Amino acid sequence: MSFTEAKIEGTPLIAPSTIEHPLYDSVVEACRTVFDPEIPVNIFDLGLVYTIRIDDQGVVDIVMTLTAPGCPVAGEMPGWVADAVNALPGVKQVDVQMTFEPQWGMEMMSDEARLELGFM
Repeated sequence: MSFTEAKIEGTPLIAPSTIEHPLYDSVVEACRTVFDPEIPVNIFDLGLVYTIRIDDQGVVDIVMTLTAPGCPVAGEMPGWVADAVNALPGVKQVDVQMTFEPQWGMEMMSDEARLELGFM
């Protein structure tokens, strides 16, 4: 199933990110401005962003998760991410999809996040 087919069917697809796209680093930095209110680390370094796909027209698809399915900001977090990324020059549209497969675990955090939280 392609990324486009998964979007049409409404199923998030954990696919490789388009890291070679010129907007990729800016999208990552925008994601780093969004924080889980209960954890003082940004969502990217927490490992909550699974995939960032960017097409040639500037459409950004983000597949992400939360630290727990019952997270109190589950309904708001995708909007925060979309707003942060949509503000970037060159971004035409942002689609944030939530998934809980695979389930998030502390091993998904970056070394920086582990250090910040005292796990190293």
